[in-house]
Amino acid sequence: MEIGKLKTDLLEKYIFNKLVSNREEVIMGGGTGLDNAVMDFGGDLIVASTDPITGATKNLGSLAINISVNDVSCQCADPVGILMTLLIPPSASLDDLKEIVDDATRTAGELNVDIVGGHTEVTDAVNKIVISTTVIGRVNKKRRPDLKTVKAGDVLAVSKHLGIEGTSIIAHEKDEVKSFLSEEEYELAISLSRDLSVLKESKLAGKYGVKHMHDITEGGLFGAVWETSKALGHGIKIFADAIPLLDVTKKICDFYKINPMKLISSGSMLMVFDGEKFNDFKEEAEASGIKVTKVGVVNNEDQAVVKYEDREIILQDPDPDELYKVV
Repeated sequence: MEIGKLKTDLLEKYIFNKLVSNREEVIMGGGTGLDNAVMDFGGDLIVASTDPITGATKNLGSLAINISVNDVSCQCADPVGILMTLLIPPSASLDDLKEIVDDATRTAGELNVDIVGGHTEVTDAVNKIVISTTVIGRVNKKRRPDLKTVKAGDVLAVSKHLGIEGTSIIAHEKDEVKSFLSEEEYELAISLSRDLSVLKESKLAGKYGVKHMHDITEGGLFGAVWETSKALGHGIKIFADAIPLLDVTKKICDFYKINPMKLISSGSMLMVFDGEKFNDFKEEAEASGIKVTKVGVVNNEDQAVVKYEDREIILQDPDPDELYKVV
């Protein structure tokens, strides 16, 4: 099988089609373009998500906390607790373990979420440290986004810049980037590891009636847009010239001959808004220091499309992330 997330047709055939919900508490389970499970135990809704870190060897603790918290942020949920599983090869050291746990606890503290348990094991089943985190959050029923309200004409927007996670990972993993980046550019690329949370924009988006959110992870923007179109049951058109990219991301992608639009992009949230509410959200977000960019619109077609100046490309089920071509 190919490295990376399982293709959607395989997910549906071998996993999603096998899942049966027998509990009335479960109001949303897994699906294409859906980052969480949502359960109703009475009162606030419980939002849960799980994710591994497999494509990096540096900043593992911070990455593990951020990616799970980002997932529950898609439901405007407040993260409460995280379970963390560490699988450690015999070649690793206690210093490696200490660095990861220190990094994870620092990041959890910054996001006001508790690490409440998990599992730690040394095993020769892995050849590098693998971390998997499960986050549990809560959200008021009235605040949770309702994708059923999405309609043609709604705005598709992204926060920050695309590819910042991939840029940060490559800069940390590949010393050769120093050969073609200036010292200032290299320091910027390294510092992007501090910008991987989308919790702040999620909380603001909920205030302005966001209809749907999707954390842009493996497969990058093109993958996230395709998955979002599937989840919404609507077509989407995005405009290539509107997509925000840092120059340092462009330089790294050019050097490695990879597509930044297909590069893992935690730290950027894909959001769907009513047009008028989007303008109000954008104004407050940018006043708070969070860049927000309109990149496309929802339509009544059945495809996700990216519009270039001279052509349109129909997006497909994403291939393995571009990051795996580099690290």
